[in-house]
Amino acid sequence: MHDLADLEARGIPSVGVATTEFVEAAAAQADALGYHPAMVFIPHPVQDRTDVELRAMADGALQAILKEISHAGV
Repeated sequence: MHDLADLEARGIPSVGVATTEFVEAAAAQADALGYHPAMVFIPHPVQDRTDVELRAMADGALQAILKEISHAGV
């Protein structure tokens, strides 16, 4: 969250990507910081995924990330 805020303060549009396990934590931190970045949530967990599965997850999230980044900082 802090990195996203810093990047956006520098004029660099940003999107946070996290797993669904962190939806509530991300919302709580955003509320605490008073900063609500664009976020895309992917399925949890990722640590036990194969390279092929991770690539598929990334491919599946790409359009949502691009959509959010096109609106980030607007």
